[in-house]
Amino acid sequence: MQPDERIVRFLRRHHVLTLATAGGDGAPYCAHAFYCYDRERNLLVFAAGDETLHGRQMAAHTQVAFAAALETRVVGRVQGIQGCGIAAEADAAARKSYIARFPYAAAMPGLRLWSITPAFLKLTDNTLGFGKKLIWNAQE
Repeated sequence: MQPDERIVRFLRRHHVLTLATAGGDGAPYCAHAFYCYDRERNLLVFAAGDETLHGRQMAAHTQVAFAAALETRVVGRVQGIQGCGIAAEADAAARKSYIARFPYAAAMPGLRLWSITPAFLKLTDNTLGFGKKLIWNAQE
């Protein structure tokens, strides 16, 4: 089952996520990344080099969390998504989606792309009513 169309629309309109990873000792780490959303496969695709802490942590521990938000001071417009899922090296189709969204990335040597298959998504959208939450769970 695909996520609610409002969740999909939010993911497609935005392009920066905050990624949360953890090391072997359980210590958390956050990083920001440009992402694209592959609607047909319900994947988020982003870059993370092998030399980065979050890249090394994902390679060892594939469970990740992420968030993205609309920056606004207007309470009635607050929107943000939180999710968790499994990270893996991006396949050719995911790579193509990312390059289509960020063409300059094609010129970056050694670009390592990752994808997240969401297991859970929660969109908070105050435009639908204060504190309104839309939840999608891959298990349901």
